[in-house]
Formats: sequence, structure tokens, C-alpha cells
Amino acid sequence: MAPLSSPATAGPVPGGPPLPTLADVEAARARIAGRVHRTPLLTARSLDERVGAHLLLKAEGFQRGGAFKARGAFNAVLAGLERGDRRSLAAVSSGNHAQAVALAARDLGLAATVVMPQDASPLKVAATRAYGAEVVTEGVDGRNREEVAHGLAQARGLRLVHPYDDADVIAGQGTCALELLAQSRRMGTPPDAVVVPVGGGGLIAGTATVCRAVSPGTLVIGVEPASADDAARSLAAGHRVSLAAPPATVADGVRTLQVGEQPWAVIRDQVDAIVTVDEAAIGLALWWLWTRAKLVVEPTGALPLAALIAGRLAIGDERLGPPCPAGAFRLPRHATVALVLTGGNVDARDLARLAVADPES
Repeated sequence: MAPLSSPATAGPVPGGPPLPTLADVEAARARIAGRVHRTPLLTARSLDERVGAHLLLKAEGFQRGGAFKARGAFNAVLAGLERGDRRSLAAVSSGNHAQAVALAARDLGLAATVVMPQDASPLKVAATRAYGAEVVTEGVDGRNREEVAHGLAQARGLRLVHPYDDADVIAGQGTCALELLAQSRRMGTPPDAVVVPVGGGGLIAGTATVCRAVSPGTLVIGVEPASADDAARSLAAGHRVSLAAPPATVADGVRTLQVGEQPWAVIRDQVDAIVTVDEAAIGLALWWLWTRAKLVVEPTGALPLAALIAGRLAIGDERLGPPCPAGAFRLPRHATVALVLTGGNVDARDLARLAVADPES
């Protein structure tokens, strides 16, 4: 079980920009209003019964571009324009950030060049091109994509909008948590925990920034595939750990080698736990979301539910204490748990293959 951290404010990255604050997230909310959607917070009784908790499902698949990434991309691009930066844009992404930057560029009258791995989802590549962006994939993989993107940005004089190591992007992603907490209060069910997928760390950093300021009693928990456990290992080690190779997982949105510097400065002090799940649990979660909640969610977005189905977030009588399985984290019985379902950009043909029927159903 990962130890609880102190709720102390994370310090800035040495030599880097100040980390975003609640005021920055609130400014982002105002900045992107009318540019992105307010996504619904849903419930599903069959899922509650399956995991033994009251679930709040933040359905970011209904967001523009089909994922939460629109929040950070629009905030970063608009903040840059406010500072007088009208350069064309560059981005590096496995898919959802690519679409978000392409969409923001189109709406704001800018050109965009996006670097994506050769094995990126064809659905996400096609959507990025449909928004008008130039997509560069030749010779690009999970190891060199950052290097290629930085090189292109420098050679062409482009502004690189990083998918997670950017304070404006983190602040934009934090608007999801700000929205979620307000919706849950109106429903009369404030969450005991908010659970999010972890890739580069921008979403969980924004979520922790908001929760620590607005709802300090709410736990912030991340979920990774077992093959992509760099954030979990980093939290356990107390310093950033990098994977040796791009992870093999169906959750293509979290195939990063290492969490970003700026997100890490928040994660190390403000995130309560990061748990991991295997590929089978992701398939089970997809099946439940598709067949019972009637939601189309991509594998990355299914990670939070997978953690509950697999018992990596164990629901029990004791609050935050043993006994619980090694590597798991205990939540109280009948807890209210908010799950950020980060996106819905999955090919329907792939969904039928990936979703695995639950023998306990």
C-alpha cells in the first residue's frame, strides 16, 4: 500500500516555471469557457453493485475532440495568445493531445504540426488530420517522439504545446476536477476519492492541485497499466523513474516513459497513491462501461474502473489500513468514488475485441 502523503504544497521545479495554483485553474476555466464542453457526471447502479462503492463517472468522452485533452490544449494556446505568441503550433502525442491541439489551432486560426508514433491509432491520426493539422509519423516511435517534435519546433520556429510538462496545460486539465467537485456537491455526493489514469501526469497534477485547495479530504489516486508503472515506481522511490522501453499496453494514452518534471513536483507531495492493473482488468472495465453504463470509453479511460474491479482499490470496513492486497489501496465501504473516464476515442471494431466479459456479471 502506498503511504499517504502530506498535503503540503508542492515546490516548484528548480529553474522551471512556477507550478499552477487553484487561481490558475480558475483562470483557465474562465479562459476556455465556450471553447470546451461541460461534461456530464453520471451514475450507474450496476457498476456500484459490482464494486461495492458509489461511483461518479466523469464522462470526458463527451468532450470536444473526444477526450479531456481539449481543456489543457485550449488553455495553453489561448494563454500564449494573451502573451502575444502567435506562432504556429507543434505537438507530440499518441493521439488525444494531437487532436486537441489540432482542434484548438483550427478554432483559433493557427497552423499545427503534430508528431505521432508510427503505431498510433489510425482513428486518432485520421481525426488529427481532419482538424487540419500536419501529422508527422515517419520514423517516429515512443522513444524518439519528443526529440523529433522538439527538432521540428526549433527548425520551423513553432511553439511546442507539450501534452503534460506545461503549467498552462496542467491548469487546463485541472478544470475537469473543478467541474467534477462542483457537480458532485450539487448532487449531494462529494467524493471520498477521485481516481484518474496516469500517463505523463498532467491530469493527476491538475486534479491534485484542485482537490488539495477545494476539497482537502478527498483522496487523489492514479492508475497505470502494470507494464507502464513509471509513476507508481516513482512515488515509491521518491524520485522520477523512467521505463526502459515504451510499454506494451492497450491503453495507448499512457505509453509514456516517465512522468513530466512539472507534474512530478505535484505528484510527489499531493497524490495519495498510484496503483496498477493488468490488461485483463482493463478489458473487464471496458465490458462493464460498454454493456452496463452504455458508455464508449477507450482503454486508457477505463483504467480507474479497472482498479476497482481488480481490487487494486480495495473497498472494505477499515479506512486506509491493512489488510489489503500487496500494491492495493483501501477505501472505506460505501465510499463515493469519482472516476475520470478520460476519453472515448476507440474504434468500435477494436472495442468489440478489447472488451472482455466479466465472469462475475
